[in-house]
Amino acid sequence: MLSREEILSQAQAVVQQEGKAVVSLADQFDDSFVQVVEKILACSGHVLVAGAGTSHAVAYRLAHLLSCCGTPALFIHPGDAQHGGAGAVTARDVVIAISKGGETVEVNHLARISKERGATLIALTEKPNSTLAQMSDVVVCVHPPADIDPYGMIATGSSLFNSAWGDALCVVLLKLRGYTREQFGQTHPGGAVGKKLAGEPQSGNRGNRS
Repeated sequence: MLSREEILSQAQAVVQQEGKAVVSLADQFDDSFVQVVEKILACSGHVLVAGAGTSHAVAYRLAHLLSCCGTPALFIHPGDAQHGGAGAVTARDVVIAISKGGETVEVNHLARISKERGATLIALTEKPNSTLAQMSDVVVCVHPPADIDPYGMIATGSSLFNSAWGDALCVVLLKLRGYTREQFGQTHPGGAVGKKLAGEPQSGNRGNRS
């Protein structure tokens, strides 16, 4: 059994390691990021974001935050897409497919259908020569530090790394669109944030901040 000090030390080490990893992402932004921004700004439909496993959570989060920042976006489940859900994809849409290795079967099925339906396909992956990358119109390759995940497989740090890439995309698009606080408030009337935007006094309740 670890001592109290050892438990706290390990927790601190994880956060410090992940923080350094996210900072290292800043040096990986290149023209592919600019291309993604341009494709999304030119999109007349929705941005559809997909991923499986831990990438599912990253994709869901990205879709939500894009919408919060003025870019209409939805998560599309790659598994459900094989059972009719891919019918939501149109030629006006941009599909962002997130897959570390670029070989996730469900994600690639959705990617293939998206291309056949005329959508713009963006891959966020670590493998530029993967099946997903080869199908895509824009390939964004991000490389988290090799030791960021336990056993190199449990996507703790790498999911945070990919989420940070998505955060950068959301904020850049927000600024380029000139999306205002008032516009955000129109779509977020609920919770403590909604009350704050409406100018209502805040109580001491620290519960719902969504």
